[in-house]
Amino acid sequence: MGMAASQARFLGLTARKTNTEYEGQQVNQQRTTLSNQSSNYYNQLLGMTVPTPPSTQDFTKTVYTFTDGALDNTITSMIAQADGTYIISYTRKWTDNFAPISAGSTVVTRTGEEGNYSYMVGSVQLRNLGEMPADPDNDPYFSTLNDEQRQKALAEEQEYLTKLNEKYGDANWQVRYSLNSTTGTWSPYFYKKEDLEKKDVLYGDNGASLSYIPCYTIGEALQTEEVKGSIARFEQDNTGRYMSITIYQQNDDGTLTQPVTYSLTTNTTTDQDAYDDAMNQYEFDKNQYDHSIQEINAKIEIIQAQDKNLELRLKQLDTEQNAIQTEMDAVQKVIEKNTESTFKTFG
Repeated sequence: MGMAASQARFLGLTARKTNTEYEGQQVNQQRTTLSNQSSNYYNQLLGMTVPTPPSTQDFTKTVYTFTDGALDNTITSMIAQADGTYIISYTRKWTDNFAPISAGSTVVTRTGEEGNYSYMVGSVQLRNLGEMPADPDNDPYFSTLNDEQRQKALAEEQEYLTKLNEKYGDANWQVRYSLNSTTGTWSPYFYKKEDLEKKDVLYGDNGASLSYIPCYTIGEALQTEEVKGSIARFEQDNTGRYMSITIYQQNDDGTLTQPVTYSLTTNTTTDQDAYDDAMNQYEFDKNQYDHSIQEINAKIEIIQAQDKNLELRLKQLDTEQNAIQTEMDAVQKVIEKNTESTFKTFG
């Protein structure tokens, strides 16, 4: 190889080596960037809070109850006072055997002309609650009563009217009576005239309603009343659990009445609805957490695969760099020999 050719070859190898080094630097820079991204993802994993399932203990509380005759009472609030008394609130529950209740719905037949309709259920015509039938002797229910009983029945209907208005709002109430063939008693059934005359209630050609009309009657219903601001004292056992309660009622002038003592029953209750809501929230959070973990892990796997490819490329560049350096050393020796043989005058 001539000197000029050797010099050209050496310059070409030097350029290739420079390019290889530059590409290696770029690969290292890319690996550094991937490393920073991977570190950010791992920091996200470390910063995530693992959802914890709710405990039933968090939704369980001790409830104190006492019985006052037919009333079941549950204490809902206890506020301690400096003198050792408590200001308490409690709810009373009892069964009202003569309360207005829903009786489902029925088909009602309408007769007459607009503005002067009459309504019937089966063969019994509805009438205004609390008013004497136009012809009581032909009324299925009133025909079974004497004059004194009829007056008492109307007074009773006034009580029904008061109860219905208190529970369902003021309305024009109509009534019919149905005979229970087993017990031989008559049961009242009530209808709001407003329900009968609603625009969205359609009647067929035969006068029968095409939809069912709400109906009410008298029956058993659980009643609840809350008592607030009562003054009480508690007796405790050696474990600190309350055994009895003494309640003082206040007169209008602020003085206290003779106290009454009741035995307390201790129960633990769990707010199942709140627990179920918390469990549903936990399942949602857990799914979100698992999804986030999987998403981050997938991104990390992609980064690891990219880094692996860059590592292989860097090894290839290193191998190429060594090969170039070996060839440059060889060319360098050739150049040195050419120089020595060309410019050396004496042996």
